[in-house]
This record gives sequence, C-alpha cells and structure tokens, in this order.
Amino acid sequence: MHADDIREYCLSKKGVTESFPFDNDTLVFKVSDKMFLLLALEKKPLSMNVKCDPERAVMLREEFPHHVLPGYHMNKTHWNTVVIDEHLSEKLLLQFIDESYELIVKSLPKSKQLLL
Repeated sequence: MHADDIREYCLSKKGVTESFPFDNDTLVFKVSDKMFLLLALEKKPLSMNVKCDPERAVMLREEFPHHVLPGYHMNKTHWNTVVIDEHLSEKLLLQFIDESYELIVKSLPKSKQLLL
C-alpha cells in the first residue's frame, strides 16, 4: 500500500480533513478536529500511527512484533505505529485505519457524531 492509497482511503471517510500541523513530512488526518492517523511520508518503509483499543494494541504488537510498534511520539497505550510493507495485507492495513477512525468518532459528543 502506498501513501496515495492511504490518503485517498482516509479522505473517503465522512468528515475527514488533512493537514501538516507538525512538519512537512507528517500528514495528519482528523475527524472533527481529532487526529486518527498520522502518515510519515519520508520514512522508508512507509509508516503510520493509528489509534487502537489498548488491549488490541498489545495483542497486535505481539502478533506482528516487527511491524506493529508502540506509537512513535504518541501515547503508547492508545496508539500504534504500523510499518507498511509486504508483510501486512492491504485488508489488515485498512482495518487498522477503520478502527482508528471509529474510535475517534465514538469519542465525539453525540451532536458531532450525528453530523457524520
């Protein structure tokens, strides 16, 4: 999966915006002004930070120890850094994105959820 594919998929979700609030290399996707994905464009291999349920985060790190790591520069309980290469399927990567988006949406006030 390439950065353009991830960008297109994220922007296809309701209420998503993109920006570079930290630097020119980290593309940030938000829903209702809350981050759900950070994409490190200059890292090789490509990587992304996604929000994750704490128990699932630990399970994924154990299952994919070289590809799912505690979130770089993030709260390591709730965020994973995912190394994107041929070892993780596109289906699994999209699932990580979906889960992150849904966690953020569920944390929003009901009034903002209804707008999505």
